[in-house]
Amino acid sequence: MKRDRQFLDIIANANQDFSGWDFSYITGTGRMASQLLTWSYGSMAVSMVQHATSMLDMGTGGGEFLSMLKPLPKRVFATEGYFPNVPVARERLEPLGVEVVQVGEDLKLPFEDNQFDLVLNRHEAYSSEEVRRVMTEDGIFLTLQSGELDCREINETFEVPLNDEYKHWNLETAIRQARAGGFEVQSSKEEFPIQRFYDVGSLIYFLNATPWQVPGFETEEYLVQLYKIHQTIQEHGYFDVTQHRFFIKARSI
Repeated sequence: MKRDRQFLDIIANANQDFSGWDFSYITGTGRMASQLLTWSYGSMAVSMVQHATSMLDMGTGGGEFLSMLKPLPKRVFATEGYFPNVPVARERLEPLGVEVVQVGEDLKLPFEDNQFDLVLNRHEAYSSEEVRRVMTEDGIFLTLQSGELDCREINETFEVPLNDEYKHWNLETAIRQARAGGFEVQSSKEEFPIQRFYDVGSLIYFLNATPWQVPGFETEEYLVQLYKIHQTIQEHGYFDVTQHRFFIKARSI
């Protein structure tokens, strides 16, 4: 490992700034790619936004996704719990008339009852009961989630257990909670597409951007495991992991 100049150069240049929820640094350059799903959260969302009068985007990140759903309704709010993302989201979304609200770690939403007829949620933790509280009757809740088994091969290689916070988080559990929380599930699906890394630097970038995957990840602490993955990529051309994705579209009743 100490004599592998390519690996050492990749490690030395791996740490890049990450803001918002934008992986274009590694996806736009083709260094990381994901297998296509049989559904499009974006296509579903853009259609719903066109018919909404008051909407909420939960976990907006840096507002990248929401900003691309224009034209937006007159009343739009977005929440974000990761403090460094909040100013990024405000800079992007406030010119579009969106009010960005910083939220804490609990699942309480800082909004009045019956405020939104559309709630979007892309990879954000939520309480079905709390989402239902802020929604009008016959409103639509659309969520895209990562399940408990997401990218488990990374954890196996690093010899780190999967995050207990997401234990049992899958489509079946989410549907059960939605129904108990006051929703009628209209459509849903769960799939396990491949996510492919073409160099170990892209994996390091990914892990720095997703701190829940390997909590406390530091490059220096996992050099042996990273070198093992580097060797796999050198031999096969890539390192594959399995995503765990599901969506739910539900009507508030």
